[in-house]
Amino acid sequence: MPKLSDVIAPSFKKIHNDLKKDGHTHYWLGGGRGSTKSSFVAIEIIFGIMNDPQANAVSMRKVKDTLKDSVYEQLSWAIEMLGVDAYWHKSISPLGLTYIPTGQKIIFRGADNPKKIKSIKFSKGYCKFIWFEEIDEFNGMEEIRMINQSLMRGGEKFTVFYSYNPPRSSNNWVNAEVKLTRDDRLFHHSNYLTVPRQWLGDQFIVEAEHLKETKPMAYAHEYLGEVVGTGGEVFDNVQIRPISDQEISTFENIKRGIDFGYAIDPFSYGVMHYDRKKKCLYIFHEFYKVGLSNYAAYEHIAIENRDNALIYADSAEPKSIYELAQYGLRVTGVKKGPDTVEYGIKFLQSLEAIIIDDKRCPETAREFLTYELEKDANGNFKAKYPDKNNHAIDMTRYALNDEAIIYMEEQKKGRKQDPHWMFQSNEPERSGYMIW
Repeated sequence: MPKLSDVIAPSFKKIHNDLKKDGHTHYWLGGGRGSTKSSFVAIEIIFGIMNDPQANAVSMRKVKDTLKDSVYEQLSWAIEMLGVDAYWHKSISPLGLTYIPTGQKIIFRGADNPKKIKSIKFSKGYCKFIWFEEIDEFNGMEEIRMINQSLMRGGEKFTVFYSYNPPRSSNNWVNAEVKLTRDDRLFHHSNYLTVPRQWLGDQFIVEAEHLKETKPMAYAHEYLGEVVGTGGEVFDNVQIRPISDQEISTFENIKRGIDFGYAIDPFSYGVMHYDRKKKCLYIFHEFYKVGLSNYAAYEHIAIENRDNALIYADSAEPKSIYELAQYGLRVTGVKKGPDTVEYGIKFLQSLEAIIIDDKRCPETAREFLTYELEKDANGNFKAKYPDKNNHAIDMTRYALNDEAIIYMEEQKKGRKQDPHWMFQSNEPERSGYMIW
């Protein structure tokens, strides 16, 4: 068997060393064409199985018909590159690879038939390696979690690879997911410039350089694996990072909002700090749940909001507002009017940063990262902001009602004053100005 350094591109050596140390469970490998990310995964799986007699693998694509010409061929290539053909049996029907000395297996499945994934069993060992190839073809993290829950059983150590070319849109669920923080996850980006030229061949370089000259944006996306955007992204000022208890203790301008929901739409309650001087919003608490009664919501809010500070809520639910008020909460409805959704979102867009702690507020982070304009039948972006998957966004608009009103008034009057000027009244009597 050759040295792994001879078959792994230099940019992946750090990931290889991390794998040897069992440093992480989830490895997200994004990159452009020719980055050799899929080759790297295939070599690590073959090498890993041959060095752990309990290890098996499941390799997946969204559609099963694409398995043979992609992951199966890639793993077969890895066997050849490592010089271990004599130790592996290759099967086409059913599609599979077997390590002859021990009977360990690599099974191939399409996610278009979830029942077949749930039924996977190994006669020896467990599913140590899971490979999602072209992860952006899958429907989202809920689908991924369900698959992982079915496969990650009966073993002590698991390694999950997610390989993909980053989608164009920064708000695509994959690009949003890699921005979220998890201690057991490692993200890696690569492109063809980090690969030895002789591995790719001269013609590959010629094609890449031609596209670079003629269509630089396409080159950046296809070959460099950059998220170039579609133009439909709504919030480009979102930052995901931890917000510590110490940092929260310094916050003074606390805002709270509620967007009501029950059967299908979630109830969304959030707490945030607005720094007017820096034009930064810090969102550090959420309560986001479907099927929540108003009393259950009250129980949570009463504990979080011990000083019973004023909460701004959606005025379309007067009965719910009245019920929460009967329990003792200070809740007032924000009135809705023409253009207020548009101006509320534009106000949020005007901030220098919307900082969200995704561990404290995972659903709020997800909404802000994935919110995007929709397209019409002709492929043009619609002018209206979509009214779906925006419950935490609406909650945030309500919480910042006073500031957004000032912004809207200044914009309509054509004034050039800073919309983030000091405005501090949170008193209920100002509810007449709440024209959401």
